[in-house]
Amino acid sequence: MASNTESPDRNIAQTARRPWWRRRAMLWLLPVLVVLVWWGWQQRQPAAADLHTAQATRGDIENVVTALGNLQPRDYVDVGAQVSGQLVRLHVEIGDQVSEGDLLAEIDADVQQARVEAGRAQLAAQEAQLAERQAQLELARLQFQRQERLLQDDATSEDAFQIARASVLTTEAQIRALRAQIEQNKSSLRAEEATLGYTRIFAPMDGTVVSMDARQGQTLNANQMAPILMRIADLSIMTVWTEVSEADVSRLKPGMSAYFSPLGLPQERWEGTLRQVRPTPEILNNVVLYTAMFDVDNEDGRLMTQMTAQVFFILEEARDVVKVPVTALHERRGSRDTVTVVLGNGQREERRVEVGISDRIAAEIRSGLEAGEQVVLSASGQRSGGNNARQQRMPRGLF
Repeated sequence: MASNTESPDRNIAQTARRPWWRRRAMLWLLPVLVVLVWWGWQQRQPAAADLHTAQATRGDIENVVTALGNLQPRDYVDVGAQVSGQLVRLHVEIGDQVSEGDLLAEIDADVQQARVEAGRAQLAAQEAQLAERQAQLELARLQFQRQERLLQDDATSEDAFQIARASVLTTEAQIRALRAQIEQNKSSLRAEEATLGYTRIFAPMDGTVVSMDARQGQTLNANQMAPILMRIADLSIMTVWTEVSEADVSRLKPGMSAYFSPLGLPQERWEGTLRQVRPTPEILNNVVLYTAMFDVDNEDGRLMTQMTAQVFFILEEARDVVKVPVTALHERRGSRDTVTVVLGNGQREERRVEVGISDRIAAEIRSGLEAGEQVVLSASGQRSGGNNARQQRMPRGLF
């Protein structure tokens, strides 16, 4: 019976000790569970330091059509020879500055000089014949007047009177013929003298000799076509000739702003206004290209003929605006995009922004974001959803 009475007391004591151990175990396990939960959450969320971010900045942004082009003088003239002969003297070289009227070259003038002298001699002979005929006319008129008086007095025959009258008319006709021949020979002489003048070639405009196609001592043949001696160009104004693809040419309008940078001076920029888009294309390897031209000042002479230019035609532009990389923009919702902003405490916030114009790199933020705020960049470097529509509006060029 004694053993039966001790057993319940022992059970009660054991039962009283169990909650104390359980409470102690829970006190140990609770911090461990909190640490494990926090660690798992951190594994699922990338650290702020691991995010690719960029700062919204203020600056300029342009939506452009790009193309390649080359430089040509706007005003130039190819100087040719109008007479045949040996080029006996060249007075200029490539790079020389010339003024209108300067002597450029001389062609052998012996043959032309002989023709002019022959024409002058023939003209002098005809003028002498004219003087002779005029004297004969004076004599014929006197004889006719004498015969006319004698006929009134019946002192001469009718035949003698008619012969005297015919002599006057014949001499007058000969004088008219001689005068016509003299005028013809004078015209021929003027042509020969002009041709003689063409043996001395003068500059038709102010400019620079940019090319030479003939050499001193060369024989020129101008019978079929005028041979080109040199080109003179005004390099103070250059024209940029660009080749624009058919996909972009419809977006170009005369009067729009354009600029370019030469390959040798990529950091510098020359600006102009689109002057013309030629309607006739050039097809190269099944690629349809249209020529667009605009002029730029070159008073300092830094631009040279045939320089290659990287050209930009400005479709839209915004100055001193807030902008972010295009990879910071997420899926479009209606007329607005979404960006992820990193706050000062490291937290992230999804924010809707109004986007303006964009290029391949940056986009204008019209509202919803301030300069200096940090935005998260897409890891893939591409935007989803509405980004495709925006990418189709980005300019395409020839390179």
